[in-house]
Amino acid sequence: MPKPCSLDLRERVVETVESGASRREAAERFEVSASSAIKWMQRWRKTGSVAAKPSGGSISALEERAGFLLALIAAQPDLTLDEIVAAMRKRRIAGSRSAVWRFFKRHNISFKKKPAGGGASASGRGPRAAALDARTGHV
Repeated sequence: MPKPCSLDLRERVVETVESGASRREAAERFEVSASSAIKWMQRWRKTGSVAAKPSGGSISALEERAGFLLALIAAQPDLTLDEIVAAMRKRRIAGSRSAVWRFFKRHNISFKKKPAGGGASASGRGPRAAALDARTGHV
């Protein structure tokens, strides 16, 4: 989506129309579309401002259930995203795994893997045999 026109340009169009020019004449003079000039004047008459409306910033439906989701994680911090979605479905809360992940990311909650033990090692092997040189004392 393109960026909105500057507030300065919008105000100059409004001033030109207020001083007697038609909306279409002001639009031609400032090289904007006639529909933009018409909409800016409508907004000016209705609200007294020609500032652009805020864009973006949609709110997730899960934000309404934030208390439930945060309490669920506080009670059981080792739940997986799939288990959280299953718990949501039991309570008839709509949402997907990715929506839950984005919700927790917005709330700065991350799911880190916990260490399972001594780390990676070769399985099924016994202690290493000493090198031949070690037996003779030549290391």
